Amino acid sequence: MLTVYVYDKCDTCKKATKWLDARRIPFKTVPIREQPPSARELQAMLTSLGGDIGKLFNRSGADYRTLGLKDKLPTMTPAEAFQLLNSNGNLVKRPFALTRKGGLVGFEASEWAEKLG
Repeated sequence: MLTVYVYDKCDTCKKATKWLDARRIPFKTVPIREQPPSARELQAMLTSLGGDIGKLFNRSGADYRTLGLKDKLPTMTPAEAFQLLNSNGNLVKRPFALTRKGGLVGFEASEWAEKLG
């Protein structure tokens, strides 16, 4: 079963779960703020995203801005990024889902269809 990390007040997460429901794709949700993805899951997503650490981060979030990550991210190692993401689920781009065909962060219907079809 597909596991989708979501934040219940996130409109993009709501669109993604509505899309999954409409296609009768079974999934379970995990509250991303309380239970962020593990380092193993973050590494799998990073690999799926071609190694671009920045794509793992919710760049529009207040925590991202408050921590000054725009300037820090370019020199951050994957281990440092994973530790930060795992300790603060608000920083993780959402929705976040790993599939057999690769990872999904954010919601783009065509990409979700390709990787879940």
